[in-house]
Amino acid sequence: MTQPRQSSIHRRTSETDIQLILNIDGSGRSEINTGIGFFDHMLTALTKHSLFDLNLTVKGDLHIDDHHSVEDTGIALGQAFRQAIGDKKGISRFGQASVPLDEALSEVIIDISGRPYLAWNIPFPTQKIGRMDTELFEEFFRGFVMSSHINLHAILHAGRNSHHIAEATFKATARALRSASEFDMRALNNIPSTKGVL
Repeated sequence: MTQPRQSSIHRRTSETDIQLILNIDGSGRSEINTGIGFFDHMLTALTKHSLFDLNLTVKGDLHIDDHHSVEDTGIALGQAFRQAIGDKKGISRFGQASVPLDEALSEVIIDISGRPYLAWNIPFPTQKIGRMDTELFEEFFRGFVMSSHINLHAILHAGRNSHHIAEATFKATARALRSASEFDMRALNNIPSTKGVL
C-alpha cells in the first residue's frame, strides 16, 4: 500500500491512438488532450474530484466524428483502472455519491465487482453540448465499465441543462470511484468478497 497504484496504457487502432498514465493514489492533477473541448472539461472534473492523477493524449479520427475518440478513451481508461487497482485487497469496493449542480442532481453507485455492468439512466434534453453529442457520454461510460470490470449505476434525479447534467454525473462518478477504491483500514489484508476473489 506504500506504492502508488498506477498504470500506463497505449491503445492504438486504425481509428485512435491513445496514451495515458493513471495514478489512483494521486491528488487530482491532470493533463488531458482529447481534441474535444467539452470532453476534456469532463475528464478534468473526473480526475479532480476522484483525486486520481491522469495524463491523457488522444489522437483520433475527429474528421469523421467524435465517437471513436470518446468510446476508445473509455476503454483505455477502464483498462488502466483495472490494471492499477490490482488484486483489490483492502479496498472499500462500494462507492456512492450524489452531486448537485444548480438544478441538476446525479447519483452514481459503483461496485468494483469484477463483473461489468452499466445501468444508464441519464437523459439529456439536448443532442449536443458545444460540438459534442450527448449520446456519447453513455458510450464513454460503457467502454470504461466493460474494460474496468466494475458495476456502475448512473441515475439522474433532476436536471434541465445538459451541461449541468453531464458535469454532475462525472463529478458523482469521481466521488463514487474515490470512495470505492480507497482502502478500508479495518480490512487491509482482505478481499472484500465472500468468494475470496473479485
